[in-house]
Amino acid sequence: MKLTLWGRDTLAHESLIVGIMLALSGGFLDTYTYTLRGGVFANAQTGNLVLMAVKFADLDLLSALYYLIPVAAFFLGVLLTEIIKRRFSEKAFLQWQHMALLLEIVLLLIIGFVPLWVPDAVVNVTISFICSVQVQSFRKTKGLPYATTMCTGNLRSAADNFSAFLFKKDSESLKKCLRYLVIIAMFCIGAAVGALSSRWLGTGAVWICCVLLGLVFLLLLFDEKFAAA
Repeated sequence: MKLTLWGRDTLAHESLIVGIMLALSGGFLDTYTYTLRGGVFANAQTGNLVLMAVKFADLDLLSALYYLIPVAAFFLGVLLTEIIKRRFSEKAFLQWQHMALLLEIVLLLIIGFVPLWVPDAVVNVTISFICSVQVQSFRKTKGLPYATTMCTGNLRSAADNFSAFLFKKDSESLKKCLRYLVIIAMFCIGAAVGALSSRWLGTGAVWICCVLLGLVFLLLLFDEKFAAA
């Protein structure tokens, strides 16, 4: 499926605009769960593992297991996506990506109605699962490996490409570096918006992500129909 919308020889799901909207959503969900749902990160499982280890060190076993819940949900989401990917053809998997977006939208729409008195684990498990499906379904931007729900790998890749530009004068590496930096910046902007809107709008703030993911879904759907015409 080629991105005919801008006349570029790029896979639609690997386009920069798709990466930007997914990164905005990824950053948003991290601060949404951290702000409103018990200080847990939806995407940054490294942070959850560190917090779990701290609780174990404090002999607070119940709290430690609490942080294990989103980690397990993230793990299962990646596993499910890989099972689906291996069972379907490349074309069918692209269609799965569309369905994954719809699944994210529906679940986040429901989460927006879940009141704060409902146990945080319910929401955290759901969002961690959603994020794992997203990060495993959308793994490349213009052929470059990246993540839309975390920044460490993207930051390493940006620095790696910048060093190639710096020492080898490779202009293409600079373009790759800038692409990673844009994704990182969008993740940070999404996180900031998530923190502010969560304080102002409460649980319904997550519907902003529904809009972002809905735009991605429409973009992929429109491009697929346009390319097939």
